[in-house]
Amino acid sequence: MTGHDDGGPGSGTGPRLGAGTGLRLVLGSASPGRAEVLTRARVPFDVVVSAVDEDAVGATRPDASPAQLAGLLAEAKGRDVAARVAAAGVDAPTLVLGCDSVFELDGVAYGKPYEPEVAVRRWLAQAGREGLLHTGHWLGLVLPGDAPAQAPGREAGREAELRGVVTSAVRFAAVTEDEIRAYVATGEPLHCAGAFTIDGAGAALLDGVEGDPNAVIGLSVGWLRKACTALGTDFTALWESSNSDA
Repeated sequence: MTGHDDGGPGSGTGPRLGAGTGLRLVLGSASPGRAEVLTRARVPFDVVVSAVDEDAVGATRPDASPAQLAGLLAEAKGRDVAARVAAAGVDAPTLVLGCDSVFELDGVAYGKPYEPEVAVRRWLAQAGREGLLHTGHWLGLVLPGDAPAQAPGREAGREAELRGVVTSAVRFAAVTEDEIRAYVATGEPLHCAGAFTIDGAGAALLDGVEGDPNAVIGLSVGWLRKACTALGTDFTALWESSNSDA
């Protein structure tokens, strides 16, 4: 099950930025999972971590749904990083990707638990049930000469930014409290939205996922490809960059 907030990626207009342009990608996240998704997809990237206060962003839209909140957080982080990338200056078209994940259970949004007892309580509530993992994405294009206040830039009828949310359903196994506490003791779920992973120890405690597995990890490569097209850039040019670095 997938969905897009504020419209999904379209076909794009204007001349395409692709082969020979030096197109590069900056990931605005320190998430190891997101980095691994891009690495497996053979997409080279640099990392610039945002300084966004997530609670402050949420406070600006207390009426936002969990899916909308994921999109808002991704946009805030992406815009923050895009401004810093523009301030540092770029010598080639640069895509900036901001991401954030929000877990939803019974209509309530949950982020990272951070504390072990919080993670245990979350698991006791979600064991044997199904929840939704909303992964927000924001992609912006920073062009050479862009000033921080102008980033992302726009030229030749090309869209400058796009936001979207990919939603996946996650079915949790009916695990025991002892199993939950053993999992929490690994430390793995403390920094994950929903207090679980599908690419680590948490996979053993899930009954299934409906949707994009990469989005559940933290980043939908399929969404990224479509968004690149919508912004008038060629996703496969990132592969070219990877090949040239080899």
